[in-house]
Amino acid sequence: MLFSSLSFLFLFLPILLILYFAVPKKFVQLKNLILLIFSLIFYSWGEPKYILLMFLTVIISYGFGLLIEYFDKLNKKKLKLTCFIFSIVLIVGNLLYFKYTNFFINNINSLFNMNIHLKNIVLPIGISFYTFQILSYIIDLYLRKIKIQKNFFNLFLYISFFPQLIAGPIVKYETIEDQLTKRKESLEKIIEGVKRFIIGLAKKVIIANNMALIADTIYNSANLNQFSPLILILGILAYTFQIYFDFSGYSDMAIGLGKIFGFEFLENFNYPYMATSIKDFWNRWHISLTTFFREYIYIPLGGNRVSKIRWILNMSVVWLLTGFWHGASWNFIIWGVYYLVLLLLEKLILEKYLKRMPKFLKFIITFILVNIGWIIFRVNNLNDLIIICINLFKFNNIINLSEFLNLYPDVITSIPYIFIAALFSFDISKRINEKFGSYRLYNFFKNIFILIVFILCIMFLVSSMYNPFIYFRF
Repeated sequence: MLFSSLSFLFLFLPILLILYFAVPKKFVQLKNLILLIFSLIFYSWGEPKYILLMFLTVIISYGFGLLIEYFDKLNKKKLKLTCFIFSIVLIVGNLLYFKYTNFFINNINSLFNMNIHLKNIVLPIGISFYTFQILSYIIDLYLRKIKIQKNFFNLFLYISFFPQLIAGPIVKYETIEDQLTKRKESLEKIIEGVKRFIIGLAKKVIIANNMALIADTIYNSANLNQFSPLILILGILAYTFQIYFDFSGYSDMAIGLGKIFGFEFLENFNYPYMATSIKDFWNRWHISLTTFFREYIYIPLGGNRVSKIRWILNMSVVWLLTGFWHGASWNFIIWGVYYLVLLLLEKLILEKYLKRMPKFLKFIITFILVNIGWIIFRVNNLNDLIIICINLFKFNNIINLSEFLNLYPDVITSIPYIFIAALFSFDISKRINEKFGSYRLYNFFKNIFILIVFILCIMFLVSSMYNPFIYFRF
Protein backbone atom coordinates (compact mmCIF):
# COMPACT_ATOMS: atom_id res chain seq x y z
CA MET A 1 0.00 0.00 0.00
CA LEU A 2 1.22 3.49 -0.82
CA PHE A 3 0.88 6.56 1.39
CA SER A 4 0.10 8.42 -1.81
CA SER A 5 -2.91 6.27 -2.69
CA LEU A 6 -6.59 7.02 -2.32
CA SER A 7 -7.17 3.72 -0.50
CA PHE A 8 -4.64 4.71 2.16
CA LEU A 9 -5.84 8.30 2.51
CA PHE A 10 -9.58 7.64 2.60
CA LEU A 11 -9.91 4.06 3.87
CA PHE A 12 -6.94 2.67 5.78
CA LEU A 13 -5.86 5.81 7.66
CA PRO A 14 -9.33 7.07 8.73
CA ILE A 15 -10.33 3.65 10.11
CA LEU A 16 -7.04 3.36 11.99
CA LEU A 17 -7.35 6.87 13.46
CA ILE A 18 -10.90 6.22 14.66
CA LEU A 19 -10.00 2.93 16.35
CA TYR A 20 -6.71 4.18 17.77
CA PHE A 21 -8.02 7.37 19.36
CA ALA A 22 -11.16 5.65 20.60
CA VAL A 23 -8.91 3.84 23.08
CA PRO A 24 -8.07 5.87 26.22
CA LYS A 25 -4.43 6.94 26.57
CA LYS A 26 -3.85 4.77 29.63
CA PHE A 27 -4.39 1.58 27.60
CA VAL A 28 -1.14 1.96 25.69
CA GLN A 29 -0.73 -1.78 25.05
CA LEU A 30 -4.13 -1.92 23.38
CA LYS A 31 -3.14 1.07 21.26
CA ASN A 32 0.08 -0.74 20.34
CA LEU A 33 -1.88 -3.84 19.37
CA ILE A 34 -4.11 -1.76 17.06
CA LEU A 35 -1.01 -0.23 15.44
CA LEU A 36 0.56 -3.66 15.04
CA ILE A 37 -2.53 -5.17 13.40
CA PHE A 38 -2.89 -2.27 10.98
CA SER A 39 0.85 -2.31 10.23
CA LEU A 40 0.55 -5.97 9.21
CA ILE A 41 -2.51 -5.16 7.08
CA PHE A 42 -0.56 -2.31 5.47
CA TYR A 43 2.41 -4.56 4.68
CA SER A 44 0.32 -7.49 3.48
CA TRP A 45 -1.79 -5.36 1.11
CA GLY A 46 0.35 -6.39 -1.85
CA GLU A 47 2.40 -9.37 -0.64
CA PRO A 48 0.71 -11.18 2.30
CA LYS A 49 3.06 -14.17 2.18
CA TYR A 50 6.05 -12.09 3.26
CA ILE A 51 4.47 -11.36 6.63
CA LEU A 52 5.64 -14.86 7.61
CA LEU A 53 9.21 -13.92 6.70
CA MET A 54 9.04 -10.77 8.80
CA PHE A 55 7.42 -12.70 11.65
CA LEU A 56 10.28 -15.21 11.53
CA THR A 57 12.92 -12.47 11.71
CA VAL A 58 11.12 -10.92 14.69
CA ILE A 59 11.09 -14.31 16.46
CA ILE A 60 14.82 -14.67 15.78
CA SER A 61 15.63 -11.21 17.13
CA TYR A 62 13.32 -11.67 20.14
CA GLY A 63 14.61 -15.13 21.04
CA PHE A 64 18.29 -14.35 20.61
CA GLY A 65 17.78 -11.07 22.44
CA LEU A 66 16.53 -12.99 25.47
CA LEU A 67 19.49 -15.39 25.23
CA ILE A 68 22.01 -12.53 24.95
CA GLU A 69 20.55 -10.90 28.06
CA TYR A 70 20.39 -14.23 29.93
CA PHE A 71 24.04 -15.09 29.28
CA ASP A 72 25.05 -11.50 30.01
CA LYS A 73 23.53 -11.76 33.51
CA LEU A 74 25.36 -15.03 34.07
CA ASN A 75 28.58 -13.36 32.82
CA LYS A 76 28.93 -16.09 30.17
CA LYS A 77 30.75 -13.93 27.64
CA LYS A 78 31.52 -16.68 25.12
CA LEU A 79 27.92 -17.91 25.04
CA LYS A 80 26.67 -14.34 24.77
CA LEU A 81 29.04 -13.69 21.87
CA THR A 82 28.03 -16.97 20.19
CA CYS A 83 24.33 -16.04 20.37
CA PHE A 84 25.10 -12.58 19.06
CA ILE A 85 27.11 -13.83 16.07
CA PHE A 86 24.57 -16.54 15.26
CA SER A 87 21.68 -14.04 15.31
CA ILE A 88 23.58 -11.60 13.05
CA VAL A 89 24.39 -14.40 10.59
CA LEU A 90 20.73 -15.45 10.42
CA ILE A 91 19.40 -11.90 10.02
CA VAL A 92 21.99 -10.78 7.46
CA GLY A 93 21.82 -14.15 5.71
CA ASN A 94 18.11 -13.68 5.22
CA LEU A 95 18.74 -10.34 3.50
CA LEU A 96 21.55 -11.78 1.38
CA TYR A 97 19.43 -14.69 0.20
CA PHE A 98 16.41 -12.68 -0.92
CA LYS A 99 18.26 -9.67 -2.29
CA TYR A 100 21.53 -10.98 -3.71
CA THR A 101 21.25 -14.70 -4.57
CA ASN A 102 20.53 -14.16 -8.27
CA PHE A 103 23.19 -11.43 -8.48
CA PHE A 104 25.83 -13.88 -7.27
CA ILE A 105 24.55 -16.64 -9.57
CA ASN A 106 24.64 -14.32 -12.60
CA ASN A 107 28.23 -13.29 -11.87
CA ILE A 108 29.39 -16.86 -11.22
CA ASN A 109 27.83 -17.94 -14.52
CA SER A 110 29.60 -15.08 -16.34
CA LEU A 111 33.00 -15.57 -14.71
CA PHE A 112 33.21 -19.35 -14.93
CA ASN A 113 31.04 -19.96 -18.00
CA MET A 114 28.56 -21.95 -15.93
CA ASN A 115 24.82 -22.39 -16.29
CA ILE A 116 23.44 -22.32 -12.76
CA HIS A 117 19.71 -21.68 -12.91
CA LEU A 118 18.42 -18.49 -11.32
CA LYS A 119 16.19 -18.81 -8.29
CA ASN A 120 12.56 -17.75 -8.46
CA ILE A 121 12.92 -15.14 -5.70
CA VAL A 122 10.80 -12.03 -5.29
CA LEU A 123 12.41 -9.30 -3.18
CA PRO A 124 10.22 -8.58 -0.13
CA ILE A 125 9.34 -4.89 0.06
CA GLY A 126 11.28 -3.00 2.71
CA ILE A 127 13.52 -5.92 3.70
CA SER A 128 16.65 -3.74 3.67
CA PHE A 129 15.07 -1.22 6.03
CA TYR A 130 13.54 -3.54 8.60
CA THR A 131 16.65 -5.76 8.57
CA PHE A 132 18.78 -2.79 9.60
CA GLN A 133 16.30 -1.93 12.35
CA ILE A 134 16.53 -5.48 13.70
CA LEU A 135 20.32 -5.27 13.56
CA SER A 136 20.31 -2.02 15.53
CA TYR A 137 18.27 -3.73 18.25
CA ILE A 138 20.50 -6.82 18.49
CA ILE A 139 23.80 -4.89 18.32
CA ASP A 140 22.77 -2.24 20.87
CA LEU A 141 21.44 -4.95 23.17
CA TYR A 142 24.73 -6.83 22.96
CA LEU A 143 26.64 -3.60 23.70
CA ARG A 144 24.30 -2.85 26.63
CA LYS A 145 23.17 0.45 25.09
CA ILE A 146 19.52 -0.56 25.49
CA LYS A 147 17.43 -2.77 27.74
CA ILE A 148 15.88 -6.03 26.60
CA GLN A 149 12.36 -5.74 25.14
CA LYS A 150 10.54 -8.60 26.84
CA ASN A 151 7.18 -7.78 25.30
CA PHE A 152 7.15 -9.64 21.98
CA PHE A 153 4.37 -7.49 20.51
CA ASN A 154 6.17 -4.24 21.33
CA LEU A 155 9.27 -5.50 19.53
CA PHE A 156 7.11 -6.64 16.61
CA LEU A 157 5.54 -3.16 16.48
CA TYR A 158 8.97 -1.51 16.44
CA ILE A 159 10.03 -3.59 13.45
CA SER A 160 6.74 -3.52 11.54
CA PHE A 161 5.36 -0.03 12.36
CA PHE A 162 3.86 0.96 9.02
CA PRO A 163 5.04 4.62 8.63
CA GLN A 164 8.72 3.65 8.30
CA LEU A 165 8.38 -0.05 7.46
CA ILE A 166 8.96 -0.20 3.72
CA ALA A 167 11.10 2.82 2.84
CA GLY A 168 12.49 4.22 6.06
CA PRO A 169 13.77 6.26 7.68
CA ILE A 170 15.78 3.62 9.49
CA VAL A 171 14.68 4.04 13.10
CA LYS A 172 17.15 2.81 15.71
CA TYR A 173 15.53 0.99 18.61
CA GLU A 174 16.98 3.38 21.19
CA THR A 175 15.21 6.28 19.43
CA ILE A 176 11.74 4.96 20.26
CA GLU A 177 12.52 2.56 23.10
CA ASP A 178 10.64 4.67 25.66
CA GLN A 179 8.00 5.83 23.18
CA LEU A 180 6.68 2.30 22.79
CA THR A 181 5.13 2.57 26.26
CA LYS A 182 5.39 6.22 27.33
CA ARG A 183 4.76 8.36 24.25
CA LYS A 184 2.82 11.58 24.51
CA GLU A 185 -0.17 12.22 22.26
CA SER A 186 -1.70 15.67 21.88
CA LEU A 187 -3.85 17.67 19.52
CA GLU A 188 -0.88 19.92 18.74
CA LYS A 189 1.25 16.94 17.68
CA ILE A 190 -1.59 15.54 15.58
CA ILE A 191 -2.00 18.85 13.74
CA GLU A 192 1.77 19.16 13.28
CA GLY A 193 1.92 15.57 12.01
CA VAL A 194 -0.92 16.11 9.52
CA LYS A 195 0.83 19.20 8.12
CA ARG A 196 4.12 17.34 7.80
CA PHE A 197 2.35 14.46 6.07
CA ILE A 198 0.70 16.79 3.53
CA ILE A 199 4.04 18.45 2.77
CA GLY A 200 5.57 15.04 2.10
CA LEU A 201 2.57 14.01 0.01
CA ALA A 202 2.96 17.15 -2.12
CA LYS A 203 6.66 16.48 -2.62
CA LYS A 204 5.81 13.01 -3.86
CA VAL A 205 2.64 13.56 -5.89
CA ILE A 206 3.15 17.03 -7.34
CA ILE A 207 6.92 17.15 -7.85
CA ALA A 208 8.47 13.66 -7.81
CA ASN A 209 5.83 12.04 -10.02
CA ASN A 210 6.24 14.75 -12.66
CA MET A 211 10.02 14.42 -12.51
CA ALA A 212 9.63 10.66 -12.93
CA LEU A 213 7.76 11.11 -16.22
CA ILE A 214 10.70 13.02 -17.69
CA ALA A 215 13.44 10.85 -16.20
CA ASP A 216 11.83 7.53 -17.12
CA THR A 217 11.08 8.71 -20.65
CA ILE A 218 14.76 9.42 -21.23
CA TYR A 219 16.49 6.73 -19.16
CA ASN A 220 14.16 3.94 -20.34
CA SER A 221 14.44 4.85 -24.00
CA ALA A 222 15.43 1.98 -26.27
CA ASN A 223 17.75 4.35 -28.14
CA LEU A 224 19.69 6.70 -25.85
CA ASN A 225 21.87 7.71 -28.81
CA GLN A 226 19.01 9.79 -30.21
CA PHE A 227 19.25 12.36 -27.41
CA SER A 228 21.34 15.51 -27.56
CA PRO A 229 23.34 16.70 -24.51
CA LEU A 230 20.54 19.16 -23.69
CA ILE A 231 17.92 16.42 -23.52
CA LEU A 232 20.19 14.16 -21.48
CA ILE A 233 20.83 16.99 -19.01
CA LEU A 234 17.06 17.47 -18.77
CA GLY A 235 16.67 13.79 -17.86
CA ILE A 236 19.57 13.89 -15.41
CA LEU A 237 18.16 16.90 -13.58
CA ALA A 238 14.69 15.35 -13.56
CA TYR A 239 15.99 12.21 -11.88
CA THR A 240 18.10 14.21 -9.43
CA PHE A 241 14.96 16.02 -8.27
CA GLN A 242 12.77 12.92 -8.53
CA ILE A 243 14.83 10.82 -6.14
CA TYR A 244 15.10 13.66 -3.62
CA PHE A 245 11.44 14.65 -3.56
CA ASP A 246 10.32 11.02 -3.77
CA PHE A 247 12.43 9.83 -0.85
CA SER A 248 12.35 12.96 1.32
CA GLY A 249 8.60 13.15 0.66
CA TYR A 250 8.19 9.58 1.94
CA SER A 251 10.32 10.43 4.99
CA ASP A 252 8.20 13.51 5.67
CA MET A 253 5.03 11.42 5.49
CA ALA A 254 6.55 8.78 7.79
CA ILE A 255 7.66 11.40 10.32
CA GLY A 256 4.24 13.09 10.15
CA LEU A 257 2.35 9.83 10.64
CA GLY A 258 4.60 8.87 13.53
CA LYS A 259 3.92 12.23 15.17
CA ILE A 260 0.15 11.74 14.84
CA PHE A 261 0.45 8.57 16.93
CA GLY A 262 2.85 10.13 19.43
CA PHE A 263 6.16 8.87 18.00
CA GLU A 264 9.12 11.13 17.28
CA PHE A 265 11.38 9.99 14.42
CA LEU A 266 14.67 11.69 13.64
CA GLU A 267 15.02 13.78 10.49
CA ASN A 268 16.26 11.98 7.38
CA PHE A 269 17.05 14.89 5.03
CA ASN A 270 18.42 18.38 5.49
CA TYR A 271 18.31 20.11 2.09
CA PRO A 272 21.12 17.97 0.60
CA TYR A 273 21.29 19.91 -2.67
CA MET A 274 22.51 22.93 -0.72
CA ALA A 275 25.67 21.01 0.17
CA THR A 276 29.03 22.64 -0.51
CA SER A 277 31.09 19.44 -0.38
CA ILE A 278 30.55 15.72 -0.83
CA LYS A 279 30.99 15.17 2.91
CA ASP A 280 28.40 17.87 3.54
CA PHE A 281 26.04 16.19 1.07
CA TRP A 282 26.22 12.88 2.94
CA ASN A 283 25.63 14.65 6.24
CA ARG A 284 22.36 15.90 4.73
CA TRP A 285 21.18 12.97 2.56
CA HIS A 286 19.49 9.81 3.94
CA ILE A 287 20.80 10.68 7.39
CA SER A 288 19.46 7.51 9.01
CA LEU A 289 21.45 5.26 6.63
CA THR A 290 24.60 7.36 7.00
CA THR A 291 24.23 7.19 10.78
CA PHE A 292 23.73 3.42 10.69
CA PHE A 293 26.90 2.75 8.68
CA ARG A 294 28.91 5.22 10.76
CA GLU A 295 27.85 3.77 14.13
CA TYR A 296 27.77 0.06 13.27
CA ILE A 297 30.50 -0.28 10.62
CA TYR A 298 32.82 2.73 10.41
CA ILE A 299 33.42 3.44 14.13
CA PRO A 300 33.78 -0.26 15.15
CA LEU A 301 36.44 -0.60 12.41
CA GLY A 302 38.33 2.28 14.02
CA GLY A 303 36.85 5.26 12.21
CA ASN A 304 39.47 7.92 11.49
CA ARG A 305 41.45 7.27 14.67
CA VAL A 306 43.77 4.89 12.84
CA SER A 307 46.60 5.07 10.32
CA LYS A 308 45.90 6.62 6.93
CA ILE A 309 46.01 3.25 5.16
CA ARG A 310 43.64 1.71 7.70
CA TRP A 311 41.31 4.71 7.40
CA ILE A 312 41.18 4.29 3.62
CA LEU A 313 40.35 0.61 4.15
CA ASN A 314 37.58 1.54 6.62
CA MET A 315 36.13 4.02 4.15
CA SER A 316 36.31 1.42 1.38
CA VAL A 317 34.36 -1.13 3.42
CA VAL A 318 31.67 1.41 4.31
CA TRP A 319 31.15 2.69 0.76
CA LEU A 320 31.21 -0.72 -0.88
CA LEU A 321 28.53 -1.80 1.58
CA THR A 322 26.59 1.42 1.02
CA GLY A 323 26.51 0.82 -2.71
CA PHE A 324 25.71 -2.87 -2.35
CA TRP A 325 22.92 -2.16 0.17
CA HIS A 326 21.06 -0.16 -2.47
CA GLY A 327 20.76 -3.04 -4.88
CA ALA A 328 22.10 -6.22 -6.42
CA SER A 329 23.64 -4.57 -9.45
CA TRP A 330 27.11 -3.44 -10.46
CA ASN A 331 26.03 0.14 -11.05
CA PHE A 332 25.22 0.50 -7.34
CA ILE A 333 28.65 -0.84 -6.41
CA ILE A 334 30.26 1.57 -8.90
CA TRP A 335 28.14 4.35 -7.37
CA GLY A 336 29.52 3.49 -3.93
CA VAL A 337 33.10 3.44 -5.27
CA TYR A 338 32.45 6.79 -7.00
CA TYR A 339 31.60 8.42 -3.68
CA LEU A 340 34.50 6.65 -1.98
CA VAL A 341 36.92 8.18 -4.47
CA LEU A 342 35.35 11.65 -4.15
CA LEU A 343 35.48 11.58 -0.35
CA LEU A 344 39.09 10.37 -0.34
CA LEU A 345 40.12 13.07 -2.81
CA GLU A 346 38.24 15.69 -0.83
CA LYS A 347 39.89 14.72 2.46
CA LEU A 348 43.42 13.86 1.33
CA ILE A 349 44.06 16.34 -1.49
CA LEU A 350 41.39 18.99 -1.99
CA GLU A 351 40.45 19.99 1.56
CA LYS A 352 42.88 22.94 1.80
CA TYR A 353 41.75 24.27 -1.60
CA LEU A 354 38.05 23.92 -0.76
CA LYS A 355 38.51 26.08 2.34
CA ARG A 356 39.67 28.98 0.15
CA MET A 357 37.06 28.46 -2.57
CA PRO A 358 33.95 30.72 -2.71
CA LYS A 359 30.89 29.01 -1.24
CA PHE A 360 28.81 29.41 -4.42
CA LEU A 361 31.50 27.71 -6.51
CA LYS A 362 31.71 24.82 -4.02
CA PHE A 363 27.92 24.48 -4.25
CA ILE A 364 28.01 24.32 -8.08
CA ILE A 365 30.82 21.75 -8.15
CA THR A 366 29.12 19.58 -5.52
CA PHE A 367 25.78 19.70 -7.32
CA ILE A 368 27.40 18.63 -10.61
CA LEU A 369 29.22 15.75 -8.92
CA VAL A 370 26.02 14.60 -7.21
CA ASN A 371 24.20 14.65 -10.57
CA ILE A 372 26.93 12.48 -12.07
CA GLY A 373 26.45 10.10 -9.17
CA TRP A 374 22.72 9.87 -9.86
CA ILE A 375 23.44 8.93 -13.49
CA ILE A 376 25.41 5.92 -12.23
CA PHE A 377 22.65 5.15 -9.75
CA ARG A 378 19.77 5.35 -12.26
CA VAL A 379 21.00 3.63 -15.43
CA ASN A 380 19.43 0.29 -16.29
CA ASN A 381 22.79 -1.25 -17.22
CA LEU A 382 26.44 -0.33 -17.62
CA ASN A 383 26.12 0.00 -21.40
CA ASP A 384 23.54 2.78 -20.90
CA LEU A 385 25.97 4.51 -18.55
CA ILE A 386 28.67 4.52 -21.23
CA ILE A 387 26.25 5.81 -23.89
CA ILE A 388 25.05 8.67 -21.68
CA CYS A 389 28.59 9.70 -20.71
CA ILE A 390 29.70 9.75 -24.37
CA ASN A 391 26.60 11.52 -25.69
CA LEU A 392 26.81 14.27 -23.09
CA PHE A 393 29.75 15.58 -25.11
CA LYS A 394 28.37 14.90 -28.60
CA PHE A 395 27.39 18.43 -29.55
CA ASN A 396 26.85 17.42 -33.18
CA ASN A 397 23.67 15.58 -32.16
CA ILE A 398 21.02 17.70 -33.85
CA ILE A 399 17.90 16.66 -31.96
CA ASN A 400 16.50 19.71 -30.15
CA LEU A 401 13.92 20.26 -27.45
CA SER A 402 10.99 20.77 -29.82
CA GLU A 403 11.74 17.51 -31.65
CA PHE A 404 12.01 15.72 -28.32
CA LEU A 405 8.62 17.04 -27.19
CA ASN A 406 7.07 15.96 -30.50
CA LEU A 407 8.38 12.46 -29.86
CA TYR A 408 7.19 12.45 -26.24
CA PRO A 409 4.25 14.87 -25.87
CA ASP A 410 3.34 13.55 -22.39
CA VAL A 411 6.50 15.15 -21.02
CA ILE A 412 5.51 18.74 -21.93
CA THR A 413 3.38 19.45 -18.86
CA SER A 414 6.03 18.06 -16.52
CA ILE A 415 8.96 20.26 -17.59
CA PRO A 416 7.88 23.41 -15.62
CA TYR A 417 7.99 21.36 -12.43
CA ILE A 418 11.78 21.24 -12.72
CA PHE A 419 11.85 24.92 -11.73
CA ILE A 420 9.50 24.26 -8.81
CA ALA A 421 11.72 21.37 -7.73
CA ALA A 422 14.84 23.52 -7.93
CA LEU A 423 13.19 26.24 -5.84
CA PHE A 424 12.04 23.90 -3.08
CA SER A 425 15.42 22.18 -2.93
CA PHE A 426 16.59 25.22 -0.98
CA ASP A 427 15.59 26.10 2.58
CA ILE A 428 13.55 29.14 1.59
CA SER A 429 10.35 27.90 3.25
CA LYS A 430 12.28 27.04 6.42
CA ARG A 431 13.73 30.55 6.62
CA ILE A 432 10.31 32.10 6.07
CA ASN A 433 8.82 29.93 8.83
CA GLU A 434 11.59 30.92 11.23
CA LYS A 435 11.04 34.61 10.51
CA PHE A 436 7.23 34.76 10.48
CA GLY A 437 6.20 31.62 12.38
CA SER A 438 5.20 33.58 15.49
CA TYR A 439 2.63 35.69 13.58
CA ARG A 440 -0.98 34.45 13.69
CA LEU A 441 -1.88 35.88 10.29
CA TYR A 442 1.06 34.13 8.68
CA ASN A 443 0.09 30.80 10.25
CA PHE A 444 -3.51 31.27 9.15
CA PHE A 445 -2.54 31.72 5.50
CA LYS A 446 0.04 28.93 5.80
CA ASN A 447 -2.70 26.54 6.96
CA ILE A 448 -4.94 27.63 4.07
CA PHE A 449 -2.05 27.03 1.68
CA ILE A 450 -1.45 23.52 3.08
CA LEU A 451 -5.16 22.72 2.70
CA ILE A 452 -5.07 23.87 -0.94
CA VAL A 453 -1.93 21.78 -1.52
CA PHE A 454 -3.71 18.71 -0.11
CA ILE A 455 -6.66 19.26 -2.48
CA LEU A 456 -4.21 19.57 -5.38
CA CYS A 457 -2.57 16.31 -4.33
CA ILE A 458 -5.92 14.52 -4.42
CA MET A 459 -6.60 15.98 -7.86
CA PHE A 460 -3.23 14.71 -9.09
CA LEU A 461 -3.87 11.26 -7.64
CA VAL A 462 -7.32 11.02 -9.21
CA SER A 463 -6.06 12.09 -12.64
CA SER A 464 -2.86 10.03 -12.77
CA MET A 465 -1.99 6.34 -12.34
CA TYR A 466 1.77 7.04 -12.43
CA ASN A 467 2.71 6.86 -8.76
CA PRO A 468 5.85 4.76 -8.08
CA PHE A 469 8.12 4.98 -5.03
CA ILE A 470 11.81 4.64 -5.89
CA TYR A 471 13.03 3.22 -2.61
CA PHE A 472 10.47 0.41 -2.47
CA ARG A 473 12.86 -1.68 -4.54
CA PHE A 474 15.60 -1.40 -1.96
